[in-house]
Amino acid sequence: MICNACPFECNIDRAVKPGRCRATDEIEIAQAQLHFWEEPPVSGTRGSGTIFFSHCNLRCRFCQNYDISQLGFGRKVRPERLVEIMLQLEDQGAHNINLVTPTHYTLQLIPVLEAAKQRLQIPILWNSNAYEKVETLRQLTGLVSIYLPDLKYFSDELAQQFSSAPNYFKYASAAIMEMKRQVEENRYDEDGILKQGLIVRHLVLPGQIDDSKKILRWLRDNLGPQTQISLMAQYYPTYQAETLPDMNRRLRPSEYQEIRNYFLDLGFEEGFLQELSSASADYTPDFEGRGIDS
Repeated sequence: MICNACPFECNIDRAVKPGRCRATDEIEIAQAQLHFWEEPPVSGTRGSGTIFFSHCNLRCRFCQNYDISQLGFGRKVRPERLVEIMLQLEDQGAHNINLVTPTHYTLQLIPVLEAAKQRLQIPILWNSNAYEKVETLRQLTGLVSIYLPDLKYFSDELAQQFSSAPNYFKYASAAIMEMKRQVEENRYDEDGILKQGLIVRHLVLPGQIDDSKKILRWLRDNLGPQTQISLMAQYYPTYQAETLPDMNRRLRPSEYQEIRNYFLDLGFEEGFLQELSSASADYTPDFEGRGIDS
């Protein structure tokens, strides 16, 4: 399989050698379990059926899941087994099937999702870093019901320095517009659980408040104030964060208050604001812990 699925367009046969994402053509997962720490319309009362994929097309030097995204912790899973895992999560009560960092496996996942869609009664959620190509995302039309992208940077300098992702905002903004086109308006069930739609996440980084403001303004101007935004305060220094300017600390209360006020001043009608207490490794999944075996 010659892979050009993401903006890096490696043009590499991943059956022969890994791409820039360090993944081969075989799907690898690190964990599959019910997850209760997503946004309330996603986790609900029964949990989100999360499947964490190994490897990543970004190289975030502060990644809280670096053991799976950067170091490759995980195991191979056959496509038919992955469908079974999704059905098991549904049987456990999951409100949705939450594919975490799936971008680099998009082409491999399409037939899996086609098979799963015929049997699942719950929506499939695409939880990504948004560094994706529109033409690749279009192949997910009708397969993915909920998109949960993380719009990380406005500044290309930051994107390259922190995540080795050139032209990040150019690609991510176009990708999010495509996601919105596919799912249109948010739809919920009688319990307020999201069945279809878009929630855009943004992780506020220490010392980068101006960049966060530019992202929020773009979201308001291009997607509208009714767009659900999840403004995250959960950053804590880990992995290689100490090598980055101003990133060896948590957010200051004054920084997060400033961006919260800006969010409200922009007139956003719906959204989620985290408490600073969320900046803890206690909320990072234990990938050595129990979950559904592959």
